Amino acid sequence: MSDVPSVPGVFTADQCLQTARSIAATQEPTGAIPWSVGGHTDPWDHIENAMALTAAGLLEPARAAFEWSRRTQRPEGSWPIQLRNGVIEDANSDTNFCAYIATGVWHHVLVTGDRRFAEHMWPTVAKAIDFVIGLQLGDGQIAWATGPSGTAEEALLTGCASVHHSIRCALALADYLGAPQPEWEVAAGRLGHAIARHRDLFVAKDRWSMEWYYPVLGGALRGPQAHDRIDERWDDFVVAGLGIRCVDDRPWVTGAETCELVLALDAIGDQERAHEQFAAMHHLREDDGSYWTGLVYSDGKRWPVERTTWTGAAVILAADALSSATPGGGLFRGTDLPRGLEAEYDCECASRQR
Repeated sequence: MSDVPSVPGVFTADQCLQTARSIAATQEPTGAIPWSVGGHTDPWDHIENAMALTAAGLLEPARAAFEWSRRTQRPEGSWPIQLRNGVIEDANSDTNFCAYIATGVWHHVLVTGDRRFAEHMWPTVAKAIDFVIGLQLGDGQIAWATGPSGTAEEALLTGCASVHHSIRCALALADYLGAPQPEWEVAAGRLGHAIARHRDLFVAKDRWSMEWYYPVLGGALRGPQAHDRIDERWDDFVVAGLGIRCVDDRPWVTGAETCELVLALDAIGDQERAHEQFAAMHHLREDDGSYWTGLVYSDGKRWPVERTTWTGAAVILAADALSSATPGGGLFRGTDLPRGLEAEYDCECASRQR
């Protein structure tokens, strides 16, 4: 059995279990894990919560969450963007939301070593990834959404960076099960190349911190390019002792984004700043182990006035990365994930970079 994630001086194993139990307490009888009690569920944050439960050793509610995803997947491989108490509130599908099932399933397999679970969830993952790469555009980027409202003609950098990591997790699962997927390899390579070399292909959302660190978190950027990207906007987003801003023009720090930055920093070996940021965001912790979403530090007010399951989940996953308590702790380092068929870099590509 894996150890429970903990970070000395900041986050104990008992606190990790308390946070995981606060997430499990929010789970609905169907297995869905909403943002908060009575709140809505989206497919991405639902899986993030399942991953945190897995890392903390709460395997029964984690499996129930994966079963919810398996049962509610639509025939073409997608999920609706938002549901509340089983009722669809937004029937469109976000490609990033749909791809994330692969990250969650592979993480669960890494932690548990459960091949039967991998085989059970494989059809769900395969349909989801086929659906997502079916929306890949001509230059390798992936349209962000499709559904009753039509298919988006634009791609978002944050979402595509997460999709890139998810496809690589799906390829790892395919390798594990002996089910090669050459089309996924090509798709992953094209997408990673687009993220690393062609930022002009994506709709600019530069005021959001996720846009800053997600190309690193998703593994498309590594080495000097990754370090340069993090350093470039560090002062725009990091607030000393509090975490990071959600957007660069508001005095608002958020816990989940800070913990995702921790994962990105860990992935590139920047351990000192990763530990620093993990410690900084713990002013958001509540006595029951849950976490407030954010703080408007100009007036000291919690905003929004909600404690979200996925903030606690991000804390647990960041703690696991820092402690390597479970075999899934290095998932976002991506060192053992297939990279896909990487595109050749040429002079024409360089001319298209911003």
